[in-house]
Amino acid sequence: MSGVQTKTVGPDEAGMRLDRWFRTHFPAVRHGELEKLLRKGQVRVSGGRAKSNRRLETGDEIRIPPLTEQKQNKPPRRFNPEDADAIRKLIIFEDDALIALNKPFGLPVQGGSGATRHIDGMLAALEKDGERPRLVHRLDKDTGGLMLVAKTRKAAQALSEAFKGRDIEKTYWALTAGVPRPAEGTINLPVAKRMVRIGGAGQESPGQQRMVPAEGEDAKTALSHYQTLEEAGVVAFLAMQPVTGRTHQLRVHAAAIGCPIVGDGKYGGAAARLEGVSSKLHLFCRAMRFAHPVTRRTMTLTAPLTGHMRETWNFFSFDGEAVCEWPEDLK
Repeated sequence: MSGVQTKTVGPDEAGMRLDRWFRTHFPAVRHGELEKLLRKGQVRVSGGRAKSNRRLETGDEIRIPPLTEQKQNKPPRRFNPEDADAIRKLIIFEDDALIALNKPFGLPVQGGSGATRHIDGMLAALEKDGERPRLVHRLDKDTGGLMLVAKTRKAAQALSEAFKGRDIEKTYWALTAGVPRPAEGTINLPVAKRMVRIGGAGQESPGQQRMVPAEGEDAKTALSHYQTLEEAGVVAFLAMQPVTGRTHQLRVHAAAIGCPIVGDGKYGGAAARLEGVSSKLHLFCRAMRFAHPVTRRTMTLTAPLTGHMRETWNFFSFDGEAVCEWPEDLK
């Protein structure tokens, strides 16, 4: 066993998340192991306890507890050749600073809850000149569509700040059970994570944590814009723009106006099921408009519809190339 180490964060590492920094310096230590070390206070930043998502600053001193030689020197786990081929097929745009992926439905972005195959792990196949592409935002496992990945530390910092500052205009496509009235508008409804009991009258349930419309000190502002692009009987093809980035925001908001997203049993219940249509979640990140992290030029990237949503769009004869323009005053 080696002794305790202290490493100082350099200027080129400022803005990195602690877990990313740890992965760079100690790639053999898994994320779950790091979380355990953090909970026990064995990994500290400038003398204090920290969480894995903490943003580091130049001069921060990171305490690393004793690690085995294997953990210190073992090279990163080799990626599966099949994963390497798969992640490359997902690329729809690439330059020197960023990569845009079209994430499949059902593929998690990061590991956890038994997931062994995920976007974060597959990115190892795209490492070049010692630079491993970095995640800068998330999509839920059951949501498909456009994802941005930074190829350099500088690009990662710029994109992370843009997402945090709401400077990236995102457009999602959704199929809803029900047609919104009015056909377009804004949903301004605070949300909070609460324990919700599931089941009918007289049924005992331990409850589940989920985001719900809420009031009170723990409620967070949540703002979404929507436009109805097409209708087909009792379903609607919506374009949705989340101004804020709360967990499951679009799903909660759609259900709140009486038009749950098809396949969203968690928030829509039985009303989200549609006979003859896939029971999977019909939510897809279609496009993003943002300033390039290096050139600062405005660019728009679009992901082609895939999977079960493409089949559903064909079933209803919806326009798979529909264009949605958001008014400039919706900021």
